[in-house]
Amino acid sequence: MVTSITSFGRSGLYDWMIQRVSAAVLAVYTIFMLGYLAFGAELTYEAWSSLFEGTAMRIFTLLALLSFAAHVWIGMWSVSTDYIKPTGMRFIFQSVSGLLTFVYVVWGIQILWGI
Repeated sequence: MVTSITSFGRSGLYDWMIQRVSAAVLAVYTIFMLGYLAFGAELTYEAWSSLFEGTAMRIFTLLALLSFAAHVWIGMWSVSTDYIKPTGMRFIFQSVSGLLTFVYVVWGIQILWGI
């Protein structure tokens, strides 16, 4: 039996809500970026750099990055608990998934905020 301790949220409903909200944030961010690439000015280093210099865009990107991390973790946790039955294998898979998610978030923050 799998307990809710290893999931991201407090319950399946909470995980479901995080999954849906994070998907909505990612959809809005994707639509914005596609619109910027399709209808924005010529894509140069200066244009790209000026887009991400603004605090609002950095916060929006950070929100998308954190939403991506939550979305990925819940998805990988759900898949692993459904399809990887041996506890040791599931633990290794979830540990590697969690570590990679953490590394990508820290790396993304470093890139975004220039830390």
